[in-house]
Amino acid sequence: MIIPILIASLVSLINAASIVSRSQSYSQPAVLGPKTTITIGNNVIAPDGFERAATLVNGMFPGPLIAAQKGDNFAIEVVNELKDESMFKSTSVHWHGIFQNGTNYADGTSFVTQCPIAQNHSFLHTFSAPNQAGTYWYHSHYSVQYCDGLRGVLVIYDPHDPLAYMYDVDDGERTTDSCEPSDFHMLPASTVITLSDWYHVVAPVLRHIIGTTANSSLINGLGRYVGGPASDLAVISVEQGKRYRMRLVAMSCDPNFLFSIDGHNLTVIEADGQLTEPVVVDELTILAGQRYSVVLVADKPVDNYWIRSLPNLASASFVGGTNSAILRYQGAPQVDPTTVSTAQTQLVETDLHALINPGAPGIPGYGNADINLNLQITSPNGTFYVNGTAFKPPTVPVLLQILSGVQEPSQLLQDGSLIVLDANKVVELTLSIITGPGGPHPIHLHGHTFDVVQSAGFSTFNYVNPVRRDVVSAGNAGQQMVIRWTTDNSGPWFLHCHIDWHLDAGFAVVMAESPSDTAAHVNPVPQEWDQLCPIFDSLSPLQLGGGGRFSYEEAANMSTKLFPPSPLP
Repeated sequence: MIIPILIASLVSLINAASIVSRSQSYSQPAVLGPKTTITIGNNVIAPDGFERAATLVNGMFPGPLIAAQKGDNFAIEVVNELKDESMFKSTSVHWHGIFQNGTNYADGTSFVTQCPIAQNHSFLHTFSAPNQAGTYWYHSHYSVQYCDGLRGVLVIYDPHDPLAYMYDVDDGERTTDSCEPSDFHMLPASTVITLSDWYHVVAPVLRHIIGTTANSSLINGLGRYVGGPASDLAVISVEQGKRYRMRLVAMSCDPNFLFSIDGHNLTVIEADGQLTEPVVVDELTILAGQRYSVVLVADKPVDNYWIRSLPNLASASFVGGTNSAILRYQGAPQVDPTTVSTAQTQLVETDLHALINPGAPGIPGYGNADINLNLQITSPNGTFYVNGTAFKPPTVPVLLQILSGVQEPSQLLQDGSLIVLDANKVVELTLSIITGPGGPHPIHLHGHTFDVVQSAGFSTFNYVNPVRRDVVSAGNAGQQMVIRWTTDNSGPWFLHCHIDWHLDAGFAVVMAESPSDTAAHVNPVPQEWDQLCPIFDSLSPLQLGGGGRFSYEEAANMSTKLFPPSPLP
């Protein structure tokens, strides 16, 4: 059993497949530890063969894997060196799935828990995750910035994983065809598999368009677009006879993906950082923000096999190697696979059950929680409304307002965009999609996991052993989901659709847990955090970037379906 013991050994063993800019040194490690510095900057990359400037972490897409052991403390300095005028020049980084219990200020959510980090400034995120282990990720939480490339994976390994007996490899190997410095794309792959969408136009332009669609999808940062060149595809190498824990991360801005590997079963053992009872499937749908760990047994003949990640976009296919990567057994020739998909057993969310301490909190039965909430989503014109209110970021972060003594919801945010919850209560939330295009909608709650007592599209409830996770599908129009959690983490926590275009269009609310307790719960707040807002508030429109009014004009040249002009976030 190969289980990481020291982060130093991980850095030498794990290599996340990434795109590196042509100016980026090839010697840069692809894996970072829990105490590190990441630099947010701009470089030109061509992950699908189309060159464009992007917003990157350490010059890479995806950003470097951040690897830790259960119980480690994190100290991650985020340095902002953004310069490209067409994209946003401020930033923030959210550590998706990390509870941030007692460190709400480190959650990285612009205008909820902090002001963005201005150009040529930095902020040190210090936090711990003492009882967490699993697959997480990090991404910008400033407007739609992560659609321009600021996204990467964070894994907390558990040396005492109770399911470790099921797999042999969970730390990756050098597995690409070439290690020549001149070979731009060919970097090592690993058992971490990232699935993402990619756009040929910068996000500040696309955010003005109602119904933006990706140009391609990428697996481990590589892919092809329809009509484009036969650019390199990601290669994941396995050794016959070994069992691999593959960590799937959907870091999409919009589509979900139907994932499969030709000829191989996938045993699901984790959903969003929470271990599950093992479930055997041969394909699964993974929504934006979700993660799964699956065990793949390399028990097939030595050969090449297609890895498929089909986005829910019109006309998506595998023609010409689009939406594909390669699973290559050691000893197989370096050629494209000729395999065909025979997948027929798809993962159903209701078949997933929490492995550790199963059972939803509170008294079983619909409506029997301490606090019962109902949120209805409508979208008559591209803007999303939650109970009739579209979320608009405040000019002063919610956390700062709470720490300054403001505690009435009407003072913190516009009516309807903030819900105050008492401490140590069981909350049952029903979220219904009344109208709203572009589903199924992945709903993420910061600061918690939750038990999914009713999955979208199902009429049954499960309070005994539902899946526990942090992103759940709310389905499409006419469907709903029901979740439960306990308010044991004082602070303002964002609840939003993880389709970033929908969040930008208003699909969000803030859950403010016991505001009167927050000042004591997050004490002390770093002095550097206090300086973020004065610095950001002093920026001129030119210093904010994002193309200014020219971004709207460019959008108008691309589409007639536009939102009304809006100010920079």
